[in-house]
This record gives sequence, C-alpha cells and structure tokens, in this order.
Amino acid sequence: MSAGRRCRAGWLGLTMAGLAACHPPAPAAPPEPAYFVWAGVSPPPVVARAGTVYLLAGEVRRADPVRLVALRAVPRTRGPALWLVVRAERLDWPDTVHAQLAQTLRRWRAAGNRVAGVQIDFDAATRGLSGYRVFLADLQHRLPPGTGLSITGLLDWSAGGDPAALAALAGTVDEIVVQTYQGRHTIPGHEGYLRGLPRLGLPYRVGIIRDGGWREPAFLRRDPHYRGTVEFLLAPARGAGRTGR
Repeated sequence: MSAGRRCRAGWLGLTMAGLAACHPPAPAAPPEPAYFVWAGVSPPPVVARAGTVYLLAGEVRRADPVRLVALRAVPRTRGPALWLVVRAERLDWPDTVHAQLAQTLRRWRAAGNRVAGVQIDFDAATRGLSGYRVFLADLQHRLPPGTGLSITGLLDWSAGGDPAALAALAGTVDEIVVQTYQGRHTIPGHEGYLRGLPRLGLPYRVGIIRDGGWREPAFLRRDPHYRGTVEFLLAPARGAGRTGR
C-alpha cells in the first residue's frame, strides 16, 4: 500500500472513530418485566409469557406462629421461573415452619416447576435491618443448595438504612424487590428514594402496582444492579372491572 493510501485509510479510520465517539450507544433494552400474583388472583394471560413470576404461597401469621398457612395449591407450569413467596408477620419461626417450607419447595419442584428460590415478604423497619439480617442468614443456611433468597424492601431503606446493615444484607440475599406503592397507588416522590438504591449494593427490582401511575425513571437503566420491575397483581377493587389484560 502506498503512503498516500495509508494516509487516506488512516484518516478514514480516525473519522469513523470520531463519528462513533460523537454518537452515544443506543439505550439498553428495558429489562423483562416480572409479576407478583397474590393468592386468590386469577393471573392474566401475559403472566404465562413472563420470564419470572412471584407466587404468594403461604403466610406465617402473628396469631398462628407454629405453622406455614398454605394459600394456594402446588402450581404446575413449564414456563416462567417461579419464586415461592412467604408473607411473614413474625420472624420467630419454629422448626415446624422451616420443615413445612422445605416440604413445599420439594412439592413445587417435583411438579416440574422451575423454582428460582424463596422470597420473604416482611415489613422490616429501617432501623431493624440488623435483626432481620440474622433471621435471613439462618434461613439461607437452611435452604437447599441452588435455592435463591429474595426479600421485599421498603423505599426508605435506600435513604435511612444503616450502611453496615445494608452491606450485610448484600452478603445474605440474592435480590431485593423494593416496593413503590401503598394500597393501589404509587407513592409520591418515589423517584428521590430510587436514586439511593445503588447503596444497597446488590441486584434489585422495583415493585410496582398495576394502573398505579408508575413511570420508570431513566436513571434506573444506567444502574447495573437494576433488574427491572415486578408488577403486583391484586384482586379487582370493589365495583371495578378485572385488572388483567
């Protein structure tokens, strides 16, 4: 190649590199949405096509602490990855509850479901995260190998949570689903809390309510820990039509 051609080739390469630098990369595709289905709710058809579904399976009730109260039959699906959700009103679980949870996991898997893990839905106060972490560490130790551990979280964990407690959570659970709603409406000012979510230091999803006025802030897509949304599907309000689509 002649010197002139080498110069033109070099100039062309520099020009193309300059053009590429002037144009930012295309925005990342939106993460695949997941769904949370409460007991007694008929899931809409879109749930069958989802990649991940959280199913409320049972409760540990304040007035009945010695058993896991089952809220649904064993699901049978070959599609989405399932999280077995336990709603907890208290954390002083006896061995009988842990045994029931292990048995439920075995039944779900024996039915052919692709079970990703267990999610604990507990309203842990921001100042009580250290104690909650102790419970979660014990639960994680009891879960079968290959079983993930997910938890729901409150918005103000990102703003008022103790950094040491948050760091300990990051070493205990696999993900957090941060709830952005109360009742059937998105919490006003949630964007400010969401900006603090990178402090959690672990993968998270944002729990949203169907038809609650949620708008995804653009900055979430830039956080590598962000895994998308979990849409909570509730029973229709009285006098309202079906919420499914």
